[in-house]
Amino acid sequence: MNAVPRLAQVDALRGIAALAVVLFHYTTRYDQLFGHAQPLRIAVPFGHLGVNLFFMISGFVIFMTLERTARPMDFVVSRFSRLYPAYWGALLLSFALTHLLGLPGMTVGWEVLLANVTMVQGFFGVPHVDNVYWTLEVELLFYCWALASFRLGGGVGLRNFLFACLALRLVYAAALLAWGVDLPWIGQRWLLLPYIAWFALGVAVYRLSRAGGSADRALVAAALLAIGLADGWALAALAAVFLVVLQGAARGRWTWLEHPLLLWLGTISYTLYLLHENIGWALLHRLEGWGVPTQLAIALAMAVSAGLAHGLTRLVELPAMRWIRDRYRARSPRPGAAPAQG
Repeated sequence: MNAVPRLAQVDALRGIAALAVVLFHYTTRYDQLFGHAQPLRIAVPFGHLGVNLFFMISGFVIFMTLERTARPMDFVVSRFSRLYPAYWGALLLSFALTHLLGLPGMTVGWEVLLANVTMVQGFFGVPHVDNVYWTLEVELLFYCWALASFRLGGGVGLRNFLFACLALRLVYAAALLAWGVDLPWIGQRWLLLPYIAWFALGVAVYRLSRAGGSADRALVAAALLAIGLADGWALAALAAVFLVVLQGAARGRWTWLEHPLLLWLGTISYTLYLLHENIGWALLHRLEGWGVPTQLAIALAMAVSAGLAHGLTRLVELPAMRWIRDRYRARSPRPGAAPAQG
């Protein structure tokens, strides 16, 4: 029997989160935008909350990566090699296939494609080739804040930054609830206030899985309070469930997550997330236009998206990540200089 990689259960959770988002987009969201040809037998209206779990897992992984990197450039190379090669491949595939298949109102021109190469096009008001890319900007901005605060004060510095952002999130929520004042949106955007609690929970889970202390438990309480007051207590309850599940996965408690199908889904989770929306919608639009039953069209779109994601992972993401990190190791031979995995 092959040994299951360390933190494989966390990767499997990421795969489940990606699948939830896919199902939401292919059932509920497609129906809202285009209308399915036949009534849906099964819909996943809350599947978009898989993104919240993504952010929590990112907080976990980023703190782990920062702890294991010796220099800022180690972290930069680690994140660049993880995000950009697969993103560029998905960008080209999404652009080409949506133009080939056709998707009303969702195709863009070459100038938008070129701007999207940066991954930060949304900050400059440029449309996304695929709207799921908005989360990548959130991730990149969190990486920048996490690296800066960690370099200034280590784990304590990062936690203090998160506490400050959570306090500001509560100020924004209180101003809106008590006085009906919507404070400047720019502060929310640049400090990631709508999502910072989810990243904070991930950081706390990593610390607690390593025998963290009272500050980490306080971070959990602050994050859940911020979610409850700003977004509702039902979402805070879901966040608490996600926290328990992620902490169990970090400690290897959920052996059911080690099923080969879930491990594979975890392996392709990033590329599946990048590829699924516009390509899947274009396929659904074509297939249902040809008279293919809605449920079968959804199943076929999922199969094609998963197949493309598998190919992109094996042929682009993993080889490119290894190549970039190997080149960096060759130029940075000092101990600890190699980017952390993950």
